[in-house]
Amino acid sequence: MPKVRVLSGREACKILAQHGFSEVRRKGSHIIMQKILEDTTVTVPIPDHAELKKGTLVGIIRQSGLPRSLFER
Repeated sequence: MPKVRVLSGREACKILAQHGFSEVRRKGSHIIMQKILEDTTVTVPIPDHAELKKGTLVGIIRQSGLPRSLFER
């Protein structure tokens, strides 16, 4: 399985925005992204850091429900 690449919080937000998520608010150093589906809403908080740690990025991928391949090299 390829490794996830090093991304900033803003780069992760751009990938999510390309797939239907929108920024709903900012609280401190976190950007809150949401995607409204038919029966639920998916909310993903993203730290606005220069580099996201690998575990944090994997958590964002899992919460968003997007394929991991979008975030790989």
